[in-house]
Amino acid sequence: MKYARIAGLFTAGLISFSAWSCPVNINTATAEELIELKNIGAAKAEDIIEYRSAQPFKVPEDLIKVSGVGEATLSANKDCITVE
Repeated sequence: MKYARIAGLFTAGLISFSAWSCPVNINTATAEELIELKNIGAAKAEDIIEYRSAQPFKVPEDLIKVSGVGEATLSANKDCITVE
């Protein structure tokens, strides 16, 4: 019964995992999509969007050029971000 209840929550969309949102194109993603990345909140998502509007990302590693985004955030998301 417990597993059926959990399965129902997945089906209803009440439980989600950011890995299901991969890949995330950091050049085109909405703020909501960026927030699905690890260590990215609403304010940082807006910073990413503002940065890319001036200069699109050429490689995923360019994400650390955004103020407040460091190696830990890049490393946590390296398998999920793209710039295609």
